[in-house]
Amino acid sequence: MTKEQIDIKTPEFVSLQFKLAGLGSRAAAMILDQVILTILNIIAIVLLLFITSSDIMLMAEPGWLFAVFIIVLFVVNWGYFFVCEFFFGGKTIGKHMVGIRVIQENGHSVTFLSAIIRNLLRIVDMLPTSYFLGIVLIFFHSKHKRLGDMAAGTIVVHERQVKRQSKSAIEKEIDRRGLSKDTLQVEEWVIRSLGEKDWKLLKTYTQKFPTLQDYRKVQLTKEIASILLSKIGLEAGTKTNQELENILLVLYLYMKEEWEYEL
Repeated sequence: MTKEQIDIKTPEFVSLQFKLAGLGSRAAAMILDQVILTILNIIAIVLLLFITSSDIMLMAEPGWLFAVFIIVLFVVNWGYFFVCEFFFGGKTIGKHMVGIRVIQENGHSVTFLSAIIRNLLRIVDMLPTSYFLGIVLIFFHSKHKRLGDMAAGTIVVHERQVKRQSKSAIEKEIDRRGLSKDTLQVEEWVIRSLGEKDWKLLKTYTQKFPTLQDYRKVQLTKEIASILLSKIGLEAGTKTNQELENILLVLYLYMKEEWEYEL
């Protein structure tokens, strides 16, 4: 393993290897994000100026208006990173364009708490100016971590390019049915609300699916659907068995990206 590679043993005893994102790629992503934030800040300031120009707001205390400005700008600048990293798989727009993402040190996606911690500590990493402290830490740390990463237990890695192997039986079945993630629109936050137990249940179902006898397939499909569909806001009782099968197979495609590790 080179300095730029990291091996991770997951709680499921799966060995993963990632390429760490260094100072160059992280700086490029930050520059892109700062361009976007500059635009957002300008829009926010223009809107605030428009709102505060009303007669009622002109009567308000200058200190109160200044506080509103500070709060709004903090929410925009901090909220951008938190929302993107938590709801969009550890990637801001800049990170997505560069091809890097934030993950937990155990290889799983960034959690709600870790997203909050690593981004709140941006305030410290920015000291004394222009992310100087963060840049120094990333350069010298063995895993290219800034202070926020150390506290949150996160790392920044390059997106893995997975070499496609021959398709499994369930993948062939999904292709035969013409199913894809576009078949069922599910919000990212809904997928993230499903846990490891849900994934293991669904994975076991899909592994058995191609070889099940018809009567057993119907029974198992209804059992799994009754457990999972309510968690994504769907009613299982109003759908045919074919529809339930298709929904579960598409849900498998969504969850596979989050939970299955291809070596």
